[in-house]
Amino acid sequence: MSPGPDTSPDGSKWLDAHYDPVAGLYTFSSCLDLAELHGDGERALLVGDLGTGSANMKLKVYRGTALVSESSLLDLPTGLVSFLMDVHEPRVPAVAVASGPFIYVYKNLRPYFKFTLPGLEVNALEQDVWQQAREGQIHHQTLKEMLDGIRERGDVPLSVRSLRFLALEQQDMEEFITLHKQQPIRRQTVITCIGTLKKSTADEDGVSCLVIGTESNDVYILDPEAFTILSKMSLPGTPTMMDVTGQFDVEFRITVACRNGNIYILRRDSPKPKYCIETSSHPVGLVRMGKNVVVGCAEESLQGFTQKGKKLWKVSLPAPITTMAIMDLPTRGFQAVLVGLANCEVHLYRDKNLLSVIKTPDVVTSICFGRYGREDGTLIMTTKGGGLMVKILKRTAVFDDRDSAAGPPLAQSIRLNVPKKTKLYVDQTMRERENAAVMHRAFQMDLSRMRLAAAKAYVKALESSLTPMSASPTEPLKMNAVVQGLGPSFKLTLNIQNTAACRPIMNLAISFLYDEKLYRMRNPYMKIPLLVPGLIYPVETFVECTSDKGISDIIKVFVLHEGKSAPLLTAHINMPVSEGLALN
Repeated sequence: MSPGPDTSPDGSKWLDAHYDPVAGLYTFSSCLDLAELHGDGERALLVGDLGTGSANMKLKVYRGTALVSESSLLDLPTGLVSFLMDVHEPRVPAVAVASGPFIYVYKNLRPYFKFTLPGLEVNALEQDVWQQAREGQIHHQTLKEMLDGIRERGDVPLSVRSLRFLALEQQDMEEFITLHKQQPIRRQTVITCIGTLKKSTADEDGVSCLVIGTESNDVYILDPEAFTILSKMSLPGTPTMMDVTGQFDVEFRITVACRNGNIYILRRDSPKPKYCIETSSHPVGLVRMGKNVVVGCAEESLQGFTQKGKKLWKVSLPAPITTMAIMDLPTRGFQAVLVGLANCEVHLYRDKNLLSVIKTPDVVTSICFGRYGREDGTLIMTTKGGGLMVKILKRTAVFDDRDSAAGPPLAQSIRLNVPKKTKLYVDQTMRERENAAVMHRAFQMDLSRMRLAAAKAYVKALESSLTPMSASPTEPLKMNAVVQGLGPSFKLTLNIQNTAACRPIMNLAISFLYDEKLYRMRNPYMKIPLLVPGLIYPVETFVECTSDKGISDIIKVFVLHEGKSAPLLTAHINMPVSEGLALN
C-alpha cells in the first residue's frame, strides 16, 4: 500500500509554532489579514474579532505569539483588509474594517477616516405618507395600512423605519410615530464583503483600491486617497464573497459569489456581470487560482470552473466546509487551496488532487496563509472554541502532484498498447456489417428462448414449492439449511422463520425424502411448534451415511401443513461426501 496523506496531529510537513486554546478569537477568514504595519520587515496578524456577537467587537493585532494592540469596534466586522493608500514614505499600509454601512480606516493603528456608503433611493409614496403622519392628518392604523399597501406593490423597498413600524404592536405605534416623525427618512445599505484591487501596478507595494459588496446588490470601487467612488457595478444577487485580481487602470476581474447560489465575474468597463457560473448548491467558499475558480459548495464538495463558467472537476469531501483560503508560495511557484472541514481537518488541494491533511484539535473557522513575522510559509488558523494556531511549513516539505486520497491506481490511466488490426479482424467486421440484420434476429431469438426457459423454470418452482421461501400469502415462510460434520454422522440444522407481520403459523411438519441405501435418519418426520413472526426457529436432526463407496446424494426437505398434500416450501440439500463408514 502507498502511504496516505499526513494524518498526524501536525503533519510531517508542518511545524507547530504556537497553539493557544483560550485566545478568545471568534472570527472568519474574511476578517483575517497579514500586514507589515511598522516598516520593520515583520508582518503582524490583524484580526477582526466578533466578540460575543453583540458586544466586545475589537480589532486585534498580534506580533509573534503576543497580542500587542486592540481597538474597540462599534459594530460587527464583516471584512478586514490591509492596503497601501499612497506612495509617501514610510510605506506603511492602512487597515480597513467593514462594519455595517461604514468602512473604518486605521493608519498606524489609529482611526484615520470613516467612509459611509451612499444612501439609497427612498420611496416617494412612503415619504408622502410619513409627511401626512407628521402633520397629524392620518391615524396610526391608517398609516399601517398604507405602508402595507406600498410594500406589496412598490418597486422601491421600504425604509428601516417603516419596516420597524409595521412590526410593532397596536399600542406602541402612536409612541413610535411621535418619536420619529420629525426625522427625515433614509434608506441605508450595509457592506457584506470587502477586498482590494491594485490601482495601476501589480507590484506588492503598489497602491490599492478598496472593493466592497453591499446588501443592495452593488459593487463599489473606491479611490484609495480621496475615498470617492471610482466605479459602481450591479449584480443580480447580494454578494457574500469576492476575489479580486488585476489593476483598476489596466484590466481587472472581480469574482463574486452571491446569495442566490450563482457566481458572477465582473470586468472593467462593464457595469453588469460578464459571465455567470451556476453551481449545484450554494457556495460557501471561493478562491481564484490563476485563470480558474475553485468553489466550495454546501453539498460537501469542491468544484473547479474556468472563468467562463465551464466545469472542470468535482471532488467530494468527508465533511461540510467551514472555511477556505489560498496557499500561495511565490518563492516556490506553488499554489493550492486550503479547505477547513467540520470534522476537525484541514485539507490541501491542488486542482482535484489531495496533497495533505492536517488534523486539528477543534473545528477551524478561519484560515490565513502568508508571511508572518519573518517566516514566508506560515499557516494561521482560529477555531470554533476561540483558539489560535500557528504552523510553519518546513523548508524541506515537498508536495507531490499525485492524489494521496484512496482511488484507482496510476496504471489505470496508462494508455494500453492496442495491437494493429489483423486481416481476420477486418474480415469479421465486414461479415458483421453485411449480415447485421440476420445476426440481430438470431440474437433476439436466442434471448427470447432463454427468457422463456427461465419463466418456465420459475413457474415450475412455484407450483412444486421448490423455492426456499413460501409463495403462500397466508403462510409466508423462509428456511435455510446448515450441514455440520465430516461423516459418517452429520448434524442437519433447519432455520425456519415466519415472515408475516403479526400472524403466527401453527400445525406445520417437516418431512425428509432421501435414498435409504445411502442415508439413515433418526427423525424423518417432525412436527414444528407454533411459529411467532420474526423469530428464527432451529430444527435439528442427525443423518448417518451407510455407504462406503464415497458418494453423496441430495436430501429433500418438505415443509407441510397438516391436512394438505402440497408442500409450502421445499429445499434440496447437497450432502457432502462422508469421510468414513458408520459402525453398526
